[in-house]
Amino acid sequence: MNRILIKNAKIVNEGSIFEGDVLIENDLIVEVADSISLKTSDCKVIDAEGSYLMPGAIDDQVHFREPGLTHKGDIESESRAAVAGGITSFIEQPNTVPNAVTQEILEDKYQIAAVKSFANYSFMMGATNDNLEEVLKTNPKNVAGIKIFLGSSTGNMLVDNEATLEKIFSSTPMLIAVHCEDETTIQNNLAAFKEQYGDDVPVTAHHLIRSAEACYISSSKAVALAKKTGARLHIFHLSTAKEMELFTNKIPLEDKKITAEVCVHHLWFTDEDYKIKGNFIKWNPAVKTAQDRAELWKALNDGRIDVIATDHAPHTKEEKMQSYLNAPSGGPLVQHAVVAMFEAHHQGKITVEKIVEKMCHNPAKIFKIEKRGFIREGYFADLVIVNPSLPWSVKPENILAKCGWSPFENFTFKSRITHTFVNGELVYNNFKVKDLRNGKRLLFDR
Repeated sequence: MNRILIKNAKIVNEGSIFEGDVLIENDLIVEVADSISLKTSDCKVIDAEGSYLMPGAIDDQVHFREPGLTHKGDIESESRAAVAGGITSFIEQPNTVPNAVTQEILEDKYQIAAVKSFANYSFMMGATNDNLEEVLKTNPKNVAGIKIFLGSSTGNMLVDNEATLEKIFSSTPMLIAVHCEDETTIQNNLAAFKEQYGDDVPVTAHHLIRSAEACYISSSKAVALAKKTGARLHIFHLSTAKEMELFTNKIPLEDKKITAEVCVHHLWFTDEDYKIKGNFIKWNPAVKTAQDRAELWKALNDGRIDVIATDHAPHTKEEKMQSYLNAPSGGPLVQHAVVAMFEAHHQGKITVEKIVEKMCHNPAKIFKIEKRGFIREGYFADLVIVNPSLPWSVKPENILAKCGWSPFENFTFKSRITHTFVNGELVYNNFKVKDLRNGKRLLFDR
């Protein structure tokens, strides 16, 4: 029997922090108490004094690039980076190659992850203008949800037929996750900048091309359609102050039909950072202004935004170093997301309890993930120990994403993840990932 006793931890769970011990047996948490006494010969003991013990983070939006784009990243490399970053479960998006728009292609991704993933995994089914029949075959018990791109994306995944969109919204009982940017607005903005700059449009224009207006037009339409059809809508990577009026904190999360996510990069960077970081902070939706960032923080803390995620989407350095118009959008974030939020905690922007609520509890609630996201007896032992005062710097040699770079390069974080457990196994310990692909397929209570 695998038995691990974590002692003297500051346990962060369900809105409170208390000092105590947690006992793991095999893949489950079997006891949570103020003090647990066992003979050391009966178990491995880890003393977590001075550190926080939190549930493993659940990242509801990643792009791990397999199949078809594995020069950028793959399930093995990116899930390894995830567990090093305290993310023990991920939900991956369908814009791989081929796009996951049939049940067969979707299931192929699960088969790859079953062999290669260090973290627990689920994959979203992709919707297109013409695959409704396939979408409706999706099993709600073992697939996280349906993903719709309402702005330009890889391959045939832009859903711009309004009748099709309404049909998807009204036909599936599953959670529908959307990327919201209005394509017409973006193309008009792009044409205006090309007229001015030709092919030398600067990256500083990115947030003006993929503008706040483009985001709001699309997300407000999605919200209106969800209200009309009664669909269960989850809007990914919100980036603007204006969009915050679309969401409520007046009802409990469990009763919300429309939920919202913000990503680490939109909470961290602003348009001022394009001058230094260039394409390395080029994301869709774009990083916007300091005012937008301030409003995102406000909505996150007051409950209008429900989840913090990464939208981890690696590209090679060479791809990112192309001109603005040719460089792809996206960047690696899973390894640094949790410590970035602890950095924000050190800056007084968020409590540790709120970090756990938004990165662990709420993704589990929104997707109805079975037995994960909380420190509870009988739940899977996906756990993370964070030392809040053990500084370390991000350097190329300690970046685990296959692309080998990070928007946080050379930044020194005050907090360090020292241990990550996936299904009861210690898979990561102080910069070393054990060669143990212990991830399981996520299951959903619906």
